[in-house]
Amino acid sequence: MEDQIKNILADATGRDASDFNDTAEDLYSNGLLDSMATVSFLLALQDEFDIEVPVSEFDRSQWNTIDKIIERVKELQND
Repeated sequence: MEDQIKNILADATGRDASDFNDTAEDLYSNGLLDSMATVSFLLALQDEFDIEVPVSEFDRSQWNTIDKIIERVKELQND
């Protein structure tokens, strides 16, 4: 799952997947993810993992690291 998420982030941001090696790094404060890329990223996550991530309920602090993203995706898959 980690590699899939890194690849989705790379596609959404136009960066290389190797830019996302530190899974605890804050993607927003380090400029790796912005609001425009977030929308693209969330849509791709929904398609890839068959989950629903309502933008209205999106809390950046719960999605700001790859570790947290993996956690949230797993939670949503179990709902």
